[in-house]
Order: sequence, then structure tokens, then C-alpha cells
Amino acid sequence: MKNQKFFDSLCSKESILQTIIDESKDIGYYSLPEQEINHIQSFADKNSKKNIVVIGIGGSSLGAAAVYDFLRYKKSFDKELFFCESTDPVLLNSTFSKIDLNDSLFIIVSKSGSTIETISIFKYILSLVPLNKEQFIIVSDDGSSLHQLAMKNSLPFFEIPSNVGGRFSVLSSVGLLPLALIGVDIKALLNGAKAIKESFFSQGQAYEDIVCKASFYASNIAKYNINCLFSYSEAFRSFNDWYIQLWGESLGKRQLHSYLNVGLTPIGLIGPTDQHSFLQLIVEGKRDKSVTFIKVKDFDTHMKIPDITIEFLEKLDFINGVDFSDLINKQADSIIESLRNKHDIPLDIIEVDKIDEFAIGELFYYFELLTSVVAKMIDVNAYDQPGVEEGKKILRGFFN
Repeated sequence: MKNQKFFDSLCSKESILQTIIDESKDIGYYSLPEQEINHIQSFADKNSKKNIVVIGIGGSSLGAAAVYDFLRYKKSFDKELFFCESTDPVLLNSTFSKIDLNDSLFIIVSKSGSTIETISIFKYILSLVPLNKEQFIIVSDDGSSLHQLAMKNSLPFFEIPSNVGGRFSVLSSVGLLPLALIGVDIKALLNGAKAIKESFFSQGQAYEDIVCKASFYASNIAKYNINCLFSYSEAFRSFNDWYIQLWGESLGKRQLHSYLNVGLTPIGLIGPTDQHSFLQLIVEGKRDKSVTFIKVKDFDTHMKIPDITIEFLEKLDFINGVDFSDLINKQADSIIESLRNKHDIPLDIIEVDKIDEFAIGELFYYFELLTSVVAKMIDVNAYDQPGVEEGKKILRGFFN
């Protein structure tokens, strides 16, 4: 993975590494690349159910969905992966109409063990399928209500480490279990994350990139308070969703040592589609946005635009014979160049080598580290979410 930056940064590096080292002793996601995964892989290898159904919301599903969507355009899986992450009855009806319930494995994911959306869908499934250890798996905190249910009914249980928050949990059993069950190489996924971790903590290229970028965001938070992630492949669509939660829920906070409310607003875009929509706002709208482009270096395909002339469209024959992979990257490059010419739109480019587990593992860990470093620099706690708790209390009150 390569990262290019075209903005000026203060690159304040003096104390941030030690701060992150100290934090890594208490925050669990830092150590996930080195975890033991034999128990997950062994369980997955024994499964014969065709449909893997994840019941979870937010961090309990977004990460696994991001990996699945990233890989499914390039890899064939012999099992189907479904996500029940909303209480929208239209979506639920559509999802369950496609599933053979008798040939399904249901993974109930809730860190707290009492997420209303998750338990609501769990209840619905139990009206269709009796609780049994062959079809239900619990992924939750040790000691949670769901853990107790699993113990009483001898259901397979996979623990979420207590010091790993939901939006940082994709590389824990939350993401690894469903991905292993459909045949994703979870070891390669962790190896990608490990490569970024080693580069960062050895003060290699990842460290230089992340600290410089975080320094820019922190120094310009009042002016450039919106970050647009412009990803040039449909494979990144769910990754953008994951990034939006990570960035928004981690960085939108009241500062720890003041009463100021701060944050960086995340926007996920897909190229070239959003060149024809949101790009206009970036180019000629208010100068409050930075832009991060993600490109794929090698799509591993040689699909070409046919050498065909269409009457009245002869002027576009210059694209004849061009690889589609080359076209999409040239489209990205043209937008990058046009924004560079504006001089007052901060931008950087992340280029992944290809579409595989190692590459997406790199991206996950890169953005998690970036989030942690930015949080330190803008003086917020990246790992809580007090702003969403009141809404949960109100929802419970509606039914009491």
C-alpha cells in the first residue's frame, strides 16, 4: 500500500509515538494482528451450512461486510453471506425470503449482549427456527446476557475482547468468524494489518504517512472539517460505510480538556460514479473539505473497450482498445490533477496493490491507527460514544 500526500503538514512527531505505545497497552485493537486464530479457523472448517447469516448492527457487521464486498468481485465463495443489520421490515422480508432456514448458520453479534436491534431480529428468527447449537453462534462480551444464553444452551460462543470497541472489532472474532466461514483467508487479512502495524511502530513509512496526515487534520480542523473518501472501485462501497462509522463515532466529541465540541465529518464517495454528482461541490463549493483517494493498482483483469465505432460518436474512438482498469484509474488521475490545480483543496492518494485479503487488512489497520492518532491530536477519546447513549435510553422509554 502506498500513500501520497499533496498538502502541507506540521508533522508534529515528538510525543505521539510514545502516546500511542502507552495507549496500546489498554486498547485491544492494537494487538489483534498477532492473535491466535486456530480456534476460529477450526470451527469454520467443520461447518457445512450453506448460508451464513450475521445478525448485528454498526461495528458488529460493517467490517465483515466491507471485506466481503471487497473480495466478492474477485473470489468465488461456496457459501452465501447475509447481513441482518436493520430493523427495516422491507429489508428483513427481502433477506429472509432468499434464505433456506434449514441450511443456515445464524451468528448473533452484540458486544453488550443487549442491543435492541440485534435482539429484535434474533427474536424473529427464533419464531422461525428453534434455538439449537447446530445453527446458532453467539459473539459477545464475556459475561453478557448473550454469553449466559450461550452457556445455558451449549451454543458455540466467541468472545469479543472487553477492550476492543465495536467499530474497531473487524479483526476480532466479530469479523473473522463469518469471513472464515465463507472461505476468506483470515490469516492473510491479519498479515496485512500486521504489516501496517510494524511499519508504524518501527517509525517506518506508515508512521510518517499517518502522523503527517493526522497533524494536518488536527491543525486545520476548523477550516477543513470534512473528509471525503473517494474510492475508485465498487469493491470499496462497504469499506466506505465502515470508514464513516469509524471516523464519525470516534472523532465527533467534546474535547477532554475543554468544553469545545469538535469533529471531522466523513463522507464516502465512489468513483467514477460520484464524479457526476458530489464532485461539483468539492470543486466549486465551500473550501471546507479534504479529499482522500483510494485506487487499485492492479485489478487483475484485462477487459477492454471493444474496437467499435458508433455512428455519430466517432470522436470517442480514442478509448477503443483501452483496458477498463486503465480507464477507471485514468478517471481518478484526471480528478486528482484537477484538484491539485486548485491549490486550496487538500488531498492525498492511497494506492492498494490489488484486491485481496492482505490489501484490505492493511487498509483497516491504517485507518484505525489514523483515527487513534487524530483523536490524540484533537484531544478526544476515540473509544467511547456518549452522544448515542441518550437516544438508546429514549428508545427504551418508548416501550416502557
